[in-house]
Amino acid sequence: MNKSVLNKLMGAVAKVASPTFSFINSFATMVLSSLLNTLLALELQAGDYVGFTFFTGYMSMFAASVFFFLERSTVADKWKTSLAVSGLITMIASVHYFYMRGVWLETHVSPTQYRYIDWTLTVPLMCLEFYLILKPYGAKSNLLTKMIAYSVGMLVTGYIGEAVRPDQTILWGTISTIFWAGIVYEVTIGSAAQLARSSNDLNLISAVKLLRNFVLVGWAIYPIGYMAMPGNLLSSVLRPSDLDLIYNIGDAVNKIGFGVVVYVLAKSATEEAKLRGVLA
Repeated sequence: MNKSVLNKLMGAVAKVASPTFSFINSFATMVLSSLLNTLLALELQAGDYVGFTFFTGYMSMFAASVFFFLERSTVADKWKTSLAVSGLITMIASVHYFYMRGVWLETHVSPTQYRYIDWTLTVPLMCLEFYLILKPYGAKSNLLTKMIAYSVGMLVTGYIGEAVRPDQTILWGTISTIFWAGIVYEVTIGSAAQLARSSNDLNLISAVKLLRNFVLVGWAIYPIGYMAMPGNLLSSVLRPSDLDLIYNIGDAVNKIGFGVVVYVLAKSATEEAKLRGVLA
């Protein structure tokens, strides 16, 4: 095919494609404009502390994502995936919190469905972090399998008890707590903790302990939420809006905190490797 024929063909394609792309661009602009107008119409009222934490939650976790992704280039190769996962955790959560903010401002009803969608994606990734930071020290795939299985079991049974069978919250809450206890066991005295101790790496040992504390203390807010459901132990103490406030603060602290611990470990290990001249 000679050059003149090729130019004519490209020109014809451009004439056909141009209106199509123009339509797509116009449609996208219209949709985004409509969405923006809807969001701006939902105003945060004075004294709406839950709404405030939805705002601060998605902004703080988005900012944390940007930080983790930017800092990824400053650590050794073996830590890059861990920091990328930290950024994904907070990014996924920030998107969900953006939508949950809209649901709350419009209805003032707890966005349970969105919250469990978020947890289903981010909690297994948080468990993945244990495997990733221990992998350079010999962690096997069975550790990852156990951690993911525990986290999925905890979330599925928790969702059933909270949204599907609220008349059986005690049963499903107990099963969910057993799965949570399995994660705590692995990172306290199980294979994850044993690997950390056998590494003789003080930075790693400290990081695993800190992440364990997030699981043990930070994740304890979720069983508290169960106990505050109607008819349960704390139902007369905590209102549904109190739970959203606790969940929002806990989510931001837990997810950003996980990433910060991984970041500090990666930076410390990278700097020590530079001093030894074995950066990889």
